[in-house]
Amino acid sequence: MAEPKAPKIEFPCHDYPIKVLGDAGDELQQLVIEVMERHAPGFDQTCLKIRDSRNGRYQSFTVCITATGEDQLRAINDDLRASPLTKMVI
Repeated sequence: MAEPKAPKIEFPCHDYPIKVLGDAGDELQQLVIEVMERHAPGFDQTCLKIRDSRNGRYQSFTVCITATGEDQLRAINDDLRASPLTKMVI
C-alpha cells in the first residue's frame, strides 16, 4: 500500500497559519514578530492571536502570512525553533 502524499500547497498561499507555542512573556511575542518580519515582511500584525495556557505558564501565538514557498516556511520554522523560548512550531 502506497503512503498517502502530503497535500500540495500552491504558492503564494494567502492566510497561511503558523502557530508557535512557548514560554509566556513579551520575549516570545517579540521573537515571533521579528521572525515574521524577517521572512514575511509586512505581515498583518493585527491578525496575531495570543492565547494563554490555563496556568499562564505558556502562550500560543497564531499568525497568518502570505507563504511564498517551502524555503520561506523552512526558514521561519528554523529561526523559531532556534530559540529556547519556543517549545513547538506548527
